[in-house]
Amino acid sequence: MPGAIFWFRKGLRLHDNKALIAAVESRGKKVYPVYVLDPKFVNPKQMGLNRLRFLLECLLDLDYSLRTKHNSRLIVLRGDPTVVIPEQIEAWDVDRLVYEDEPEPHNVERDEAIKAVLKESNSACLVYCTPGHTIWDPKYLLKINNGKPPLTMQSFTTLAEKKADPPARPINAPTAEAMQLMLPRDVPETDKAEGDMYSVPVVENVKDFVALYSSLGVNGDQCTIDEADEKENNAGTPIVKGGETEALKRLSIKVNNRHTWVATFAKPDTAPTAFDPPSTTILSPYLANGSISPRLFYYAILDCYEKNRKENGHAHTKSPTSLMAQLYWREFFTLCGRELPHFGAMVGNSICKQIPWSRDMALLRAWEKSHTGFPWIDSVMTQLRTTGWIHHLARHSVACFLTRGDLWVHWEMGRDAFERHLLDADWSLNNANWMWLSASGFFHQFYRVYSPIAWPKKTDPNGDHVRHFVPVLKDMPKKYIYEPWLAPLTVQKKANCIIGKDYPYPVVDHNTVKNANLTKMKDAYGRHSDGKINWEEDVAQNVSNADKVIQTTGIGEYEYVSKDTHNSGKRKAVAAPSEVDSDENTVKVEGQSSAPKKDKAKDINSKPTRGNRSKILRQTTLEF
Repeated sequence: MPGAIFWFRKGLRLHDNKALIAAVESRGKKVYPVYVLDPKFVNPKQMGLNRLRFLLECLLDLDYSLRTKHNSRLIVLRGDPTVVIPEQIEAWDVDRLVYEDEPEPHNVERDEAIKAVLKESNSACLVYCTPGHTIWDPKYLLKINNGKPPLTMQSFTTLAEKKADPPARPINAPTAEAMQLMLPRDVPETDKAEGDMYSVPVVENVKDFVALYSSLGVNGDQCTIDEADEKENNAGTPIVKGGETEALKRLSIKVNNRHTWVATFAKPDTAPTAFDPPSTTILSPYLANGSISPRLFYYAILDCYEKNRKENGHAHTKSPTSLMAQLYWREFFTLCGRELPHFGAMVGNSICKQIPWSRDMALLRAWEKSHTGFPWIDSVMTQLRTTGWIHHLARHSVACFLTRGDLWVHWEMGRDAFERHLLDADWSLNNANWMWLSASGFFHQFYRVYSPIAWPKKTDPNGDHVRHFVPVLKDMPKKYIYEPWLAPLTVQKKANCIIGKDYPYPVVDHNTVKNANLTKMKDAYGRHSDGKINWEEDVAQNVSNADKVIQTTGIGEYEYVSKDTHNSGKRKAVAAPSEVDSDENTVKVEGQSSAPKKDKAKDINSKPTRGNRSKILRQTTLEF
């Protein structure tokens, strides 16, 4: 009798897996549980070592559960799914392919390509797909919202809480009896000396990492890792271990057993510099890989709200800062990513401002590799590369710094770096967040800039985060921990950290580029308002005039070299100006009671009133 393939993709779990239930209920059919390592995504440009380790831990845990609970196993295929899936359908005599829906456009295209291959080959295999990556089926939300995705969090919250029916309760994992047919007895094995060709690969170090990529047919040049990266990758430790077992354990510890904490959770109140332990649940990596069901998480939060109401008699926090709202953000952005054309790019994206960003690779690498000379930025990026996770406000800081705040580098390049390193990398969320933080889409208050100096001084005055992740600065006095280039040479020597030798000078003068970038943003927004946009011409001019930075040996000095003129000039590094040190989620712009502090480029003396507030906001940079 023909069998069935159940294709694990993002839903790397047995609990609340409707697609898996549909597969094992195929009466009398032998079910092959399959995962495909696709070189299009499993490659060094898109998946760093920590993220790969986390994925493989998820697969190992799934394989262990299938073996110990159901006398089965996970079959890991390698290659392009549009090739290897049809091949195995024919080889195993399969007439049913079942999987959980993945809403991203590129995954939809892949699935359609597989269907086309099967149709062209006159295959009798039927394809079944069920939702499961989100709380609500995106098609259902579109239907009740007149066929269009909401474009603000407020409108999505209204849709979720006032228009949508409550989602179905999560279902249990299939029973042992239901899983009896999941026995891939006919799967051939290679010679015992070479091991099982369908097993989950083991990656313990960079060499294993490169070998796996090579086995997937990744180009050899892409597999090269320099000595510094190899040392860091070998020493890196992901912040959490992958797998459904760990996900359920963490949900129990961080959510189920803390109903008061869950009910009073407010994202802006969590600590962005806390890392041992972090101040949030760190369940996002498990949601991204589907090791935990979003519906299970949703109802765990609701149960906590109800327990808190009965025990403490007070209401829970509300969207957009509540713990439930963190799931709403995920649903909201996933729906936008599914429905809005060209969501993963600036050009052709109807909700994205067309801004002439640079694509300066030197600045991008300095940012990604923690060589910016700004300790807070370098500390956060080191945490990202070595642990695979950073707090959402830390993400705000480094994203703002790379784009509109300081370096003026294209948000798409920052997005790609986050995709490489984040354990919770998610295509829709990653694109949406980078559009938001670069003030290209969703969020348009571009005059609000994260200071790489003043903001961490407020959140971590002693610089504990920097001292841990940038140990060369561990003995720098508190006064200079965020501006070490200002420390006298005697202080630097005492701290065993000479700026320009042991730690780099700042790649830019924050005050200078902040005001220059504000002008660029005003111009880009103005041209959108006027309908005068020539994106290709702007980008060409911006790239040709892109500034490069050459570090010099003078204390507090660095040299700018213009690519088109090759003229250079030294500028002194200066301290940050007076800044509004407020959390982004609590700064009140409309109706604020006092005037924004003076901007260095514009001297605005009047307080914001009903008549002049909009003018002031166009001219003033709010830093926090």
